Formats: sequence, structure tokens, C-alpha cells
Amino acid sequence: NNLGVCYISGKGVDKNMAEAVEWFRRAAEQKHASGSFNLGCCYETGGKGFEQNKREAMRWWAAAATQGHAKAEEKLTAMRARGWEHPDDARGTELGA
Repeated sequence: NNLGVCYISGKGVDKNMAEAVEWFRRAAEQKHASGSFNLGCCYETGGKGFEQNKREAMRWWAAAATQGHAKAEEKLTAMRARGWEHPDDARGTELGA
């Protein structure tokens, strides 16, 4: 997760969204709550070489929230307020794919 933060912010390395996502994914797959949260944030916004995907964002925030990550729970609450009840909710809302 820490390397992902470096790549997304450009601290000590050139900014690189794809590399940040890779490190966040590695952390998330090892059940690191902040890695899951950060990966969700990357999916929320998308970026150079990385497509936005609100459904994936919600899925990773849900993983972080189950580990007690408060900011992930806040993000999920905001998504639910927009009509998304579950990461697999495929309704055609303004959130898109």
C-alpha cells in the first residue's frame, strides 16, 4: 500500500497511476484495509491508463469496510444514498459501470 501511495502522489518516484493501482491491488489481495480502500478510490476516479469503474470501487470499499476502515464505510454510505445497495448492483444509475 505504501508504494502505491508513493506512485499516486509522486513522492520519491514519478507519478504513475497504473503502478499505484498494482501496489494497491497487491495490498488489497493480502487483506490490507487501506490497500482495499485506496484501490476503490482509484476505481472511483479512473486515471491515465486506468478506467473508472464505480462497481469495482464499491466492491473494494466493501472489503475495506468489513475490516473496520471508517472512510470506506463513508464511501459505501454515499454510494447507497445514490441507489447502490451492493457492489454487484447493476442498475443503470448515473454512476455508470
